[in-house]
Amino acid sequence: MGRFPLCGLINLTKEERMPTYSYVALDAHGKEQKGTLDVASQNEAIGRVKEMGLFPTRIVEAEKAKDKAKGGGKKAGKAAGGKPKRKGDINLNIKIPGLSGRVKPKILTTFTRQLATLVDAGLPLLRGLRVLEKQERNPTLKDIIGELALSIEGGSTFSEGLAQHPKVFNRLFVNMVKAGELGGVLEVVLNRLAEFMEKAQKIKGKVIAAMFYPVAVLVVAVAILMILMVKVIPSFEQVFLGMGDGRPLPGFTRFVLGVSRMVKDHILVTLGIMVGIYIAFILFTKTKFGRFAWDKFKLKMPVVGQVINKVAISRFTRTLGTLISSGVPILQALTIVKETAGNVVIAKAVSDVHESVKEGETITAPLETSGVFPPMVISMVDVGEQTGALPEMLLKIADNYDDEVDNAVAAMTSLLEPIMIVFLAVIVGSIVIAMFLPLIDLMNSMGDSGGGGKDD
Repeated sequence: MGRFPLCGLINLTKEERMPTYSYVALDAHGKEQKGTLDVASQNEAIGRVKEMGLFPTRIVEAEKAKDKAKGGGKKAGKAAGGKPKRKGDINLNIKIPGLSGRVKPKILTTFTRQLATLVDAGLPLLRGLRVLEKQERNPTLKDIIGELALSIEGGSTFSEGLAQHPKVFNRLFVNMVKAGELGGVLEVVLNRLAEFMEKAQKIKGKVIAAMFYPVAVLVVAVAILMILMVKVIPSFEQVFLGMGDGRPLPGFTRFVLGVSRMVKDHILVTLGIMVGIYIAFILFTKTKFGRFAWDKFKLKMPVVGQVINKVAISRFTRTLGTLISSGVPILQALTIVKETAGNVVIAKAVSDVHESVKEGETITAPLETSGVFPPMVISMVDVGEQTGALPEMLLKIADNYDDEVDNAVAAMTSLLEPIMIVFLAVIVGSIVIAMFLPLIDLMNSMGDSGGGGKDD
């Protein structure tokens, strides 16, 4: 012992000390618990936390977390040009508000399906994210995937990383992933998410495709009407001034000529009025009453309302069924469904369901009171609630309504085509009649005067 100085035994290096891990976990009641553990590895820390009866959500080594926080600024400075950012450097990474930070639903759906396939095949989540980062072409999503991978490497959970990007991953996405992590079935949840998003995109695509024809016809009708008002009708007005010996023009003709004159001479005022009406409508729908009235009108609209109603019911049942089957508590699932309903009337009905369940009552009573859901849906939900198979029943309703949406879209298209053709014919035909009325009136007057001469 005399050969070794005492300080050699006491002065342990930093690497020889037991590392300290900080953890964040949930107890049996869902309350968040925090603390630290002195253990040899992260796996051992996870085991210790689980032995304490907690569900770990984040475990990271304390020293690494500090180093990462300190080095974050240096890494950010090197990202642009390979050198640390110095005072006076100009950051040219300009982002336009409203045009950055978002990813199209179609691209996000493809990413979810690819990640679900990789994780389901046994590839670790971190490695799967790195693979998708390399092949992703969308620059915004590519950066987000890289940040998700770095977050997981730092000890955060996948759901925590997703929650840092609310513009891309909504609460539905984040909470389903969180439920999958807590239940140890992340690959199952990712597959359900991918299926949910794919079906939502399919329905949206069908509705957009069905609305393309009537919108195109409407645009053509407006273009033709503007050409007639600005170019064609004014030339007829010059002809009418030189005929008729001062006879007054028919009332309908004077009305059309007045509208044409106003549009031609005050084109900027006309456009301003149209824009003003549109802005007033948008501001009206931003108010609580306006949004409720507009959403209720959309559900009651002839022809189109049936499609909107069926799409809303399909979205409600599929979202709620997917969340509950993934392990999300029903009250939390109802809150998410309310936020993602897309229709204030449906959201109000979901809010009533939430209050009913919170008080220990059934789901079916507030659904029936809302007046939005048909009796068949209410009956199937009631059966699912009584038999304990509510998620399966909700998904069956969603599948059934997906088929009904297809039929409703086909019926809407077949009805809108003749309606739009008749609409266009009435507009153009009315203008043509207004232009020919003076000629008819002139010919009638000439016939009357000619007939009178013969009698004399």
